[in-house]
Amino acid sequence: MTHPLLPTTLDLLEGLVACPSVSSDSNLGVIDLLANRLSDAGARVEIWQDGTGTKANLWATLGPDADGGLVLSGHTDVVPVADQPWTVEPFGLTRRDDRVMGRGTCDMKGFLAAAVAMAPTFGQHIKDRPLHFAFTHDEEVGCLGGQALIAALKDRGVRPRLAIVGEPTSMRIVDGHKGCCEYSTRFTGYEGHGSTPALGVNAVEYATLFASRLLALRDALAASPPPAGRFDPPHTTLNIGALHGGTAHNVIPGYAQLDWEMRPVQQSDHRRVWDDLESYTKDVLLPAMQAIHPDAWIETETIGDVVGLLPMPENAARDLVMALTGANGTHLVPFSTEAGLFQEIGMDVVLCGPGDIAQAHKPDEWLALSQLDDCLGMLERLGPRL
Repeated sequence: MTHPLLPTTLDLLEGLVACPSVSSDSNLGVIDLLANRLSDAGARVEIWQDGTGTKANLWATLGPDADGGLVLSGHTDVVPVADQPWTVEPFGLTRRDDRVMGRGTCDMKGFLAAAVAMAPTFGQHIKDRPLHFAFTHDEEVGCLGGQALIAALKDRGVRPRLAIVGEPTSMRIVDGHKGCCEYSTRFTGYEGHGSTPALGVNAVEYATLFASRLLALRDALAASPPPAGRFDPPHTTLNIGALHGGTAHNVIPGYAQLDWEMRPVQQSDHRRVWDDLESYTKDVLLPAMQAIHPDAWIETETIGDVVGLLPMPENAARDLVMALTGANGTHLVPFSTEAGLFQEIGMDVVLCGPGDIAQAHKPDEWLALSQLDDCLGMLERLGPRL
């Protein structure tokens, strides 16, 4: 049976998809649309812009100004469509049989539309605990908005208890995923003629030494996974994505860049890797480079440093969503989200949202109407529990 709010949700979803909100562009159109709908539903709405004034997070609340309560969370940005072979207009909503197509339908404007369409219903059930809506910018490029949101909540002393992050999980309950930490390490050496390598500082050579250290750490982490790990693979992974440097066969390269990532299963592994690399850089690589040229240098830029969501034996958000959906188990996923940021400030968190992650980021991205209907059903059952 189709949920009575499905047509309203689809109308809102059409408006959200029509606002491109690619991470490289502004998301203010999406934020304004959601803010207006939530304000009409009686929510207290705040829009927190970033330093550029072109991006913003939305924080809205139904109910009392009190600790505790629940957060419904999602991101407003989408990935680009350039060079993808779309057969429909990516920033329009196209309905085909039992699905709707368009960029962001699955990841994750479908959930945003469902949560906001349900806001008037939620308002009828609110008692002594608040319901918050947290919609962020730039999740796809390092959870930048999520990190800013958490900082703002800390500054304001806002302390919600639970969070449901509506990432596309096919409405399954997900209580864990690895972190995703991406870095670019840059090596500044000293150019020279290839016939006299001892007179230069070969940036590519030092980048490869750094890479070798990463590979040694990768093997050490693989040999020491946490006990009873549920992830696949069960250990923290390291990957070298790219090495750029050099100009010609006979020139000592003066610059190199190594792009690499880490997906930690526990924060202690994150610290272990960084402690090792910082010591190796400071005590081994830099002294050797600067003995030849004092201006030689190594620096690492953090592209994205997103904590994972750790499965916890006690998780009230998991228990709530299991009761709402009738599920009797939970899952782990390989992709990363903002959920771990909420967990870091003491909240119980799960992922549960409409859509299959296999459809995300692809041309002709789509969302099954049955998934959106199931999501509305879950949210309606949430209302009496608020």
